[in-house]
Amino acid sequence: MESADGQRGRDGGSQRRSPLDVIMSQIRRKRSASDRKPLGRFLSRTLDRTGIPEDGETEGREDKGQSSEAAENERDVGWGRVCVFLQRLGKKADSRSLSLAHCDLTATDLLELATLLQFLPQLEEMDVSWNELIGGCLKALTSHLQHVGGIRTLRLCSCRLNADDTTALGEALSCIPLLEILDLSWNGGIGGGGLQGLLGKLHPPLREIHLVACQLTAADAAALGGIVSALPRLSVLDVSCNPQLTREVDDGGFRELAASLSHAASLTTLRFQACGLTMDCLDTLGGSLRCLPSVRELDLSCNKSLAGGLNRLTLHLAHLTHLESLDLHLCCLTHTDLEALIQVLPSLTALMELDLSSNKEVGGVVHLLVSALPLTQMKRLPLNSCSLTEESFTALALAVPYLHSVDVSWCKVVGGRLALLLDALQPSVVLELRLSSCELSTDDLRHLAAVCRRGCLSSLRVLDLSYNGSVGDDGWSALFSAGGLGSLEDVDLSLRPSTSASCSAWLPALLCALPRLPALARLAVQRWTIGSQDRQQLNHCLRKRNVLLEWDSDIKDETLSFKPTNQESPEE
Repeated sequence: MESADGQRGRDGGSQRRSPLDVIMSQIRRKRSASDRKPLGRFLSRTLDRTGIPEDGETEGREDKGQSSEAAENERDVGWGRVCVFLQRLGKKADSRSLSLAHCDLTATDLLELATLLQFLPQLEEMDVSWNELIGGCLKALTSHLQHVGGIRTLRLCSCRLNADDTTALGEALSCIPLLEILDLSWNGGIGGGGLQGLLGKLHPPLREIHLVACQLTAADAAALGGIVSALPRLSVLDVSCNPQLTREVDDGGFRELAASLSHAASLTTLRFQACGLTMDCLDTLGGSLRCLPSVRELDLSCNKSLAGGLNRLTLHLAHLTHLESLDLHLCCLTHTDLEALIQVLPSLTALMELDLSSNKEVGGVVHLLVSALPLTQMKRLPLNSCSLTEESFTALALAVPYLHSVDVSWCKVVGGRLALLLDALQPSVVLELRLSSCELSTDDLRHLAAVCRRGCLSSLRVLDLSYNGSVGDDGWSALFSAGGLGSLEDVDLSLRPSTSASCSAWLPALLCALPRLPALARLAVQRWTIGSQDRQQLNHCLRKRNVLLEWDSDIKDETLSFKPTNQESPEE
């Protein structure tokens, strides 16, 4: 519970009543109102009538009307309380969707929310994620879930839930039998046995389970296997970022989970990113995949211990005839692994996305990948941090005309050769172009500007040119003067953390280009310096637009320095 001082501060001062006082006063008003007739409404109805009815004729009718009116009045008052509660948190009321993520809810707020559920009988979605102060108090909410039995989506991410909270949730699941999506991600307290509270409690309609970064152990893997086996409609299972999930493999925890997947015939999405998978894990997992032809997305990324053993999985991948997305980035794949993968790629006729980024050996086999892939339907083939060579960069140009996303960041071979990639682009196809840290030159930017003028990037939404400090002022000016980027939403021009430079030479071109960028939502110009007058002009241009401008607001000596707001990718 909050202290008195904290509560007064939350309510805006001692003159304002606490939420508890407001609730109690409303309850007292309702009780007192039920003891007297609603004269105001009664008289207004009577005046509208043509005559005065006899008491004997309308006594039963009046009782029924008053009862109905009282119920309606109570619903109105209840909905008003809901609106007041949400307005205090900066949210809008919706009878079907309740979103309270990132609201700094306290245990007191959770209790008040629980009392309001009775006024939301049509609720279908509830999201109270990223409210870490409600951990350990979830029972205050779950004990009122019987009022919202139609809930289909429940999200409780990053709420510091513990085993007791999971048990309380399990006990309340019988009240929400239509639940289809359950997201408990980023709750480390669930791991270590917390999933036991859900065993046998989930209902057949459940379609998605998300348990990302819950510190799940091998024992939890075994429990999860029991849950999966009892859910015939399960289509999405995401247990990413649980590195302890496969520890103590000899105890059979992960083997039980992997084996249970063979019973989940409706499974379409399976994510095991950063779960500490080993070559031995692939044996059991591969055997289950043979029974899951409906899988469309398989994510095994960030499992470095798979290196050298991918052939144990590729033997079974050919059975995934509907596989559309395969993610193996940052797996330290060897040349042997890539050869095994390339052999099975022709069998994956539905494949549209293949992520092999951050695997340095990929740079030597791009030409073989391109020849094995169904290029005409490929949408994503990120090759950032893949040590591309001139040969592999040339081979990639064969796939570029079909791709919606082109990412060759952190590949130094791109600098001075960007024209080869840009000339292969088809008009209005590519949506993302990521060229971070490619040692681009001024001529590269001039060629990019020429492509923009031709309208080849009219559908582009994301343009990442960060960490390319070797580009001269003329290159930046040419890009912004070219036009042809009317769909651009996100542009990153940031410099490396250890560098800085003045943007005064090309800023006028950017300012002139802003009216031609109606969709722009984010502009990152970190580490660039700007004079105070130019800064005011840029602020004026963006003031009435909802554009996220990433820069540093600390002003020194009439100069504004842009500093980073994002860290470099941990993969690099």
